[in-house]
Amino acid sequence: MKFILLAVGTKMPAWVTTGFTEYQKRMPSHMQLVLQEIEPVKRLSKATSDKAKEIEAKAILEALPKRAYIVALDEHGKQYTSMELADKIHDYQQLGSDVVIIIGGPEGLTKEVLNKANETISLSKLTMPHPLVRVVIAEALYRAYSIDANLPYHRA
Repeated sequence: MKFILLAVGTKMPAWVTTGFTEYQKRMPSHMQLVLQEIEPVKRLSKATSDKAKEIEAKAILEALPKRAYIVALDEHGKQYTSMELADKIHDYQQLGSDVVIIIGGPEGLTKEVLNKANETISLSKLTMPHPLVRVVIAEALYRAYSIDANLPYHRA
């Protein structure tokens, strides 16, 4: 099983790459964390922002594997505690398919992408910069895995 983090955005600051890579390499071989980036579209005005969101949505939909469980990150999604996410990780392993986690662009995801998702989750009620979301989701997945595997990383 793989977790595929499908993220709009490229050319992240070094601290993002370092943080993401640290948790990526901690994941076990049977539960790889893979990053797949979508080229962002330039935004010059509100009108171009809407068009950019549509173009990015098309790229996201084209990048989705044929058989995968799709999780969209959205501010209106369900929030999980680390323990609840550990239970979800266990459930994901039983699916027999990869799990794609989608991070949209600055305006979020289109209804079409959200409708394609099997579930929608929110990392926080706080607004986070997109680069930080990569690190947060990587750490959250590693923490959930470590809880499920009974590793000492998580201290309850």
